[in-house]
Amino acid sequence: MVDFRFFRPIGARTLLQILEAIGEDGLLLPPEGAETVISNIEELSVACSGDLSLAAKKSYGKALSATRASAVFVSEELLELVPPGCVALCVGDPHLSFVQAMNFLFPEKGYMTALRPKDEGAGEPALEENVEVGANVVIGSGAQIGRGTQIGPNSVIGPNVTIGRDTRIGANVTLECAMIGDNVNISAGVRVGTEGFGWLDHGKSNTKIPQLGRVIIQSGVSVGANATIDRGALSDTVLGEGTKIDNLVQIGHNCHLGRNCLIAATTGLSGGTIVGDSVLMGGGVGTSGHLRIGANSVVHGRAAVTKDWPEKSMLAGAPAQDIRDFWRELAVVRRLAKGGKQ
Repeated sequence: MVDFRFFRPIGARTLLQILEAIGEDGLLLPPEGAETVISNIEELSVACSGDLSLAAKKSYGKALSATRASAVFVSEELLELVPPGCVALCVGDPHLSFVQAMNFLFPEKGYMTALRPKDEGAGEPALEENVEVGANVVIGSGAQIGRGTQIGPNSVIGPNVTIGRDTRIGANVTLECAMIGDNVNISAGVRVGTEGFGWLDHGKSNTKIPQLGRVIIQSGVSVGANATIDRGALSDTVLGEGTKIDNLVQIGHNCHLGRNCLIAATTGLSGGTIVGDSVLMGGGVGTSGHLRIGANSVVHGRAAVTKDWPEKSMLAGAPAQDIRDFWRELAVVRRLAKGGKQ
């Protein structure tokens, strides 16, 4: 969801105004469609009246047919799935048009990030009793910090960020577009809520996709030094209760980690990786993104996960595979290297 505390919209606009702004005013619309009022951008599954959404490829089909969005940028192959009451905006490149609409409705000057700690509309930060604030700390307007929390020197807490009670924020930390729970430990140099790595037209124009989501870190989470946790594109990046993240870990936008996971150093999770509860990952694991790893799985160090895996999987290798297959293949290669000798 787009949280207006962190991303200020320009206000409601009609579809005709939006299409004119992005150069698609020649698009044919039903008579009532041009005056449809849009006030927000949302994913298909959670969109409601007044929201503009996107359906760019076949994988969007199920969510599109059930959406309650007022309008949707849609590819021609999905046009028949647009439900009654939703205005279909069939354009040549739905994703690009959607990005342009996002930039129009939510211009960067309205981003309430650590770059702009002062927000006149948010009021003063609110600190409960016994909050310890180190030297040179910047706390943005409207931030809320719970009782007994410690903030180390040179850290920046962005506008409207919320931090729970008895949480420890190390030195040189940046928190923006984030909601942090109780008893969380965030080590030195961590960046939370940074802009996700989302682009269109790869290797050509490299058009940036606005990142309008948040980071949610639930209670009892620990984040190691110099880790980076990107905010979501539209939905949130979430770290579940009790999960522990080692040093130098990269969590991409829209990742969801379940409860009580252990993620070792230099692991990188690409955007949209969904990790179930109690998953263990060794050092240097990588995922290709937009995939699921089931609960109680173990991913051994340096594995490269490229597809969905069910609960209780034991994975190793690049690309990752069931660890029993991994050891069998390795044994065969060793025998071949020895000329078939045992």
